[in-house]
Amino acid sequence: MAARAVWKGQIRLSLVSIPVEIYSATKSGASVSFRQIHRESGKRIHYDKVVEGIGPIDKDEIVKGYEIGEGEYVLLTDEEIDDVKLETKKTLELVQFVETTSIPPLYFDKPYYVVPQDDLAEDAFRVVRDALRKAHKTGLGQLTMRGKEYLVALRPCGRGLLMETLRYEDEVRQTDAIFDDISEEESGDELLEVAEALIEKKTAPFDASAFKNHYVAALKELIAKKRKSGGKAKVTIDEDEDHRPKTSGDNVVDLMSTLKKSLEKDGGGKAKSGAKSSSKSSSSKGGTRKTSGSKQKKSA
Repeated sequence: MAARAVWKGQIRLSLVSIPVEIYSATKSGASVSFRQIHRESGKRIHYDKVVEGIGPIDKDEIVKGYEIGEGEYVLLTDEEIDDVKLETKKTLELVQFVETTSIPPLYFDKPYYVVPQDDLAEDAFRVVRDALRKAHKTGLGQLTMRGKEYLVALRPCGRGLLMETLRYEDEVRQTDAIFDDISEEESGDELLEVAEALIEKKTAPFDASAFKNHYVAALKELIAKKRKSGGKAKVTIDEDEDHRPKTSGDNVVDLMSTLKKSLEKDGGGKAKSGAKSSSKSSSSKGGTRKTSGSKQKKSA
């Protein structure tokens, strides 16, 4: 099934306007979703729109209401909402450029692919894409999709552009109340040395295909077994006990011992030699990364 554009409009950079189409970059087909079913009849459960004291109502009787007080609303129709004039409904104007790495990850929300609408738009599209790539910059702007105005970031992605919706500042919870109880005391040098060596041993280029959703796979296996047998079935996900930290009788973890054992388990030998290896030449690091990458794929 061909992908459908979720937005059509233009990117504007100063006096230059480029007709574009935007497509969702993610898909939900990989997940497992469930319907609510009546156990006795096996039929799907539906929900009616019900007004207290009146009962079920038709869809065309429904309008949107903004609550201004308890039980008091300002009523708006879909037509009235659609008539709100916003420049960002059809135009994504790039109003600022920032370093690509300067946006904190927690602001990113959802990714979309951006392509030119036609051959006439492609030349200008490629110029903007290549200029962003050469400058290592990300463009910021706002656009309206599905009745909501989004702050967005635009940057090169292969032959096209990647647009990511961003959370507004008031949507991001500040860390003060969450992190305040964590001590500011720094970790000891010896512990850091072993931890850094372990991180170095497990360092490899990012490869999303090396990771699989084991829970979804187990659910699909369970569904297939029940469908085949028509009876009861059970599927469990094996957990590697060796990855769990060993605790003493008083429930205190020997962190140094556990880190050293982890380093040895991953081929690091003694902790000291493992730590020293992390500062060796880049050529030896390259060999280590390749080994780690292959291990990751086998475990996935």
